[in-house]
Amino acid sequence: MATQEKPVRADRLIERFRKVRRLSLDICAPLSDADATIQPMPDASPAKWHLAHSSWFFEAFVLREHFPGLYCRDERWSFLFNSYYESEGDRHARPRRGMLSRPSLDEVRDYRRSIDEAVESALAALPEPVLDLVELGLNHEQQHQELMLMDLLATFAENPLLPALWEPAPTAPAGMPPAVRWLDGASGVVGIGHEGHGFAFDCEGPRHSVFLHPHALADRLVTNGEWLSFIESGGYADPLLWLSDGWAWVKEKAVAAPLYWRGGASGWTVFGLDGERALNPGEPVCHISYYEADAFARWAGARLPTEAEWESAAATADAGAGNQLDRAGPVRPTGAGGWFGDAWNWTGSAYLPYPGFQPAPGAVGEYNGKFMCSQMVLRGGSCATPRGHLRASSRNFFYPHQRWMFSGLRLAKDL
Repeated sequence: MATQEKPVRADRLIERFRKVRRLSLDICAPLSDADATIQPMPDASPAKWHLAHSSWFFEAFVLREHFPGLYCRDERWSFLFNSYYESEGDRHARPRRGMLSRPSLDEVRDYRRSIDEAVESALAALPEPVLDLVELGLNHEQQHQELMLMDLLATFAENPLLPALWEPAPTAPAGMPPAVRWLDGASGVVGIGHEGHGFAFDCEGPRHSVFLHPHALADRLVTNGEWLSFIESGGYADPLLWLSDGWAWVKEKAVAAPLYWRGGASGWTVFGLDGERALNPGEPVCHISYYEADAFARWAGARLPTEAEWESAAATADAGAGNQLDRAGPVRPTGAGGWFGDAWNWTGSAYLPYPGFQPAPGAVGEYNGKFMCSQMVLRGGSCATPRGHLRASSRNFFYPHQRWMFSGLRLAKDL
C-alpha cells in the first residue's frame, strides 16, 4: 500500500509546490528592484530576501542534503539568505539585509526557477521523511508570504507619497457589527494541541490536557469604532490601564493610535497596501501590540483569552473560512466575525513549549523551539495568511511591543 500511496503524495506535492511558489512571485510582481530591496526596519526584511530565503530553504534542506551536487547556484548565497539557522553557518546580519543591492530581483527570480526545476525533478525519488521536509518548506514559504505582505506594508508606509501596491478592491463599506455576544467556553479538563495526520509545526504539539476555569469569549473581534472610543476616552494617557513595560513603551514611542492610523482635520485614515482611505469603524482593529490589546481589554472590563481557551472554542470551526489570502492583491481586514482570518488574535499566553515538546533533530529543529522566550501567542490567522495554512492548533508568536503584523484582539472574561 505504501508504494502505491507515495507517487500519489508526490503528485499532490508537485501541484501544491507550484501553487505556493507561484503566489510568492505574484505578490512581488508589481515591485521594482528598489521596492524589493528596501528594508524599512530591523524586524522586517526586503521582499527580494524573502523570495531568496524561501528558495534557499529547499536548496539547503532538500537538495543539498539528499541530492548533493544536483544544484548550487552560488555557495556564497547561503551566507546571504540563511535566516537564523546557526548549524548552517555564518550569515548576513538581519538589520543589514536592505543593503543587498545584489543579487538583483531578476537574479533572485532566476534562482527560484532553478530551485523549482530541481525540486520537481527530485520529488518522485524522495523518501517519505524528505517529502515531509518539502511539506515543511511549503508551509515555511506560506509564513514568508504573510511576512512579505507585512514588510511591504511597512516599506510603503515609509514613503511620504503613501503609494499603493495594488488598486483597492471594490468592496461595500463594512457596517457596524452587532453588539458582542459572549460565548460560554468549555470548563474543566480539555485537550489542546495537534495530533493525528496532516501537517503541523512542531510547536503545535504534543496534544495535552489543560484545565479551564469558567469563562466566556466574544463572538467577534474588536472593531475600529470601539478602538476610537478607547482613544477618545483617554486610553493611551491612563497609566492605570497599562502594564509597566507597556506604559514605558507608550511614553517612549509617543504611541497614540494603532500603527498606520493617521489623524487629521477630516478624521482618521488608515494606510494599507491598496493606499490610504478613511477609517471604517465597522472593520476589525489591526496592527496593535500586545501592550495595546491588554490595555484595551482592561479598559473594556475584560481580558485577553488564553490560547487554550481560544483553541478549545475554535476547535470545531472551519479553519479555511473567513477573510484569508487567496491571491496576490489588496489585503485588508474587512469583517469582525468568525474565528479565522482578518486579524491575528492576541492571547494572554506566553509562547512556551507544551509538555513533552521535543524539537526535531538537526538544523530544522531550530525552526521554533529556540524562540520560546519573551514572546506572546496569537491565534486565528489574518487577511494575509494564505488560505489552507491554518489549523485550530496554529500558534503565532511575536514580542509584546511589535505591531507591524496583522494583529487584533478578541475579548474574554471570567464567569
